[in-house]
Amino acid sequence: MNRETINARNAPAPRGGYSQAVKIEDFKRLLFISGQIPVSDDDKVPEAFEEQARLVWRNIDAQLKAAGMGKADLVKVTTYLSDRHHATANREIRSDYLGAVTPAMSVVIASIFDEKWLLEVEAIAAQ
Repeated sequence: MNRETINARNAPAPRGGYSQAVKIEDFKRLLFISGQIPVSDDDKVPEAFEEQARLVWRNIDAQLKAAGMGKADLVKVTTYLSDRHHATANREIRSDYLGAVTPAMSVVIASIFDEKWLLEVEAIAAQ
């Protein structure tokens, strides 16, 4: 697969940890990951945002691994936050997980299905 990060010079530069666009060519497969929620495999929801965010990224990682993929294959991530006050913690935890991987990204402040969930993250991966 050919993957190219695109950050056009005549558009705003990304403001940390993502690319304005990611072009993929000659890929063999795509994986669309539904919104991952902060629920553990034993059906528990942590109270603190930081714990919820780490759990969501563990759930994304589990889906990637189940498909024979990894975080380096992520090309698009959309995060839904229940409150903009979680933005800084979200960025830090996302950066911890992604490291040098810079997919295209969106963050939306939204009402989330269950009021206990402080975030939900969906993703697209390609190989």
